[in-house]
Amino acid sequence: MKYYSSKNLNGLSIEQAREKVIAALQTEGFGVLTEINIQATMKKKLNKDYLPHIILGACNPVMADKVLQVEPNISTMLPCNVTLRQLESGSIEVSAIDPVAAMSAVDNDKVAPVAAEVQQKLKRVLEAL
Repeated sequence: MKYYSSKNLNGLSIEQAREKVIAALQTEGFGVLTEINIQATMKKKLNKDYLPHIILGACNPVMADKVLQVEPNISTMLPCNVTLRQLESGSIEVSAIDPVAAMSAVDNDKVAPVAAEVQQKLKRVLEAL
């Protein structure tokens, strides 16, 4: 099972793509709780060079509340990660976790409908880019 969905964006810098992704996330009710700059972190910690690569920890509070009400320990799997990664070609790949795949290991039938709803929201985010 594929654990993410993605879309390539051409003609944008990573910062321009980041702004578009954040705006699309907001349209679907998500905010960004965390942001990790992989390029800067790997340079600082390992002195390794990476192309621009950002992880956005996105959270939709309504969806988080729904799933936490039926499975409190699901917080170990939150927030939903959305990544932006510059490819060798110069295009930016935007990828989003597939919550249905990620939460398939959870033994609680009440989680699946919420995961499916979040999956649809993240698909719409990618389609909007």
